[in-house]
Amino acid sequence: MDLQQLANIAIEAALSAGKVIQKYMNEDVLVEQKKGGSNYASQVVTKVDYECEAIILSYLMPTCNTFNIGLLTEETDDNGSRFEKDCFWCVDPIDGTLAFINKTSGFSVSIALVSNEGTPLIGVVFDPVSETLYHAIKGQCVFKNKKPWAINNTNYYLTYLTDKTLSNTPESEKIVKILNNHKTRLGLTNIKEIAGKGAVMCAISVLENGPACFIKLPKKDLGGGSIWDYAATACIYQEIGLPATTYSGETLELNKQQDTFMNHQGVYFSNLNLEIQV
Repeated sequence: MDLQQLANIAIEAALSAGKVIQKYMNEDVLVEQKKGGSNYASQVVTKVDYECEAIILSYLMPTCNTFNIGLLTEETDDNGSRFEKDCFWCVDPIDGTLAFINKTSGFSVSIALVSNEGTPLIGVVFDPVSETLYHAIKGQCVFKNKKPWAINNTNYYLTYLTDKTLSNTPESEKIVKILNNHKTRLGLTNIKEIAGKGAVMCAISVLENGPACFIKLPKKDLGGGSIWDYAATACIYQEIGLPATTYSGETLELNKQQDTFMNHQGVYFSNLNLEIQV
């Protein structure tokens, strides 16, 4: 299986879906509700989500047949093929649908190829607002707009990325304690919060705003994002050599059996260990 060839196809799929999103970015679109997690963000969907998924699948389905690849995508029921094949496509046609509906930045297209064991092999993210493409292939470097991307930390403060503000996050005192510990350990001046982005762009923004981190605590309620929210960025972090783990620091379970939700383990993406460059 040629990962470079498959990555090129995934990139074309993401860019095509991005064009669809850009067509609707300034329009009011009808919002529907679907079965999701316990929070509102996981329950909203629009015709743009479905249109993007159709475009993406028009690129990916031929590879499923040719290379015997499974499929997991947000807007289609899980058919279990991810457990039967050596690897599977993991697709979020619009991550951050709530941000898209509210006409704020923080939504993106996310496509990953994941092994049956849960190892990310390809990660592709396209931000249609800034028209920025990020991608990684296992064993290679990370690319931004198809050029090798060197991550630099340039701030003297700690940035906390979050979908919900700390003031609206249950048990936020746990996160505040972690952030303060990082701030003290690194000798940083203060903590800045950037809220409202989808999980994919939270993870990408951690890389763009270092030193920074994105944390979701474990919880009992279904939610916490799904496999498709983390698979592509987990590949990018893997190839950079930065942690994209569960809240407790274990490997993300990117092909879990019971369901796709990550609430039981939480997530922790960080960019804290690089030297600050000015």
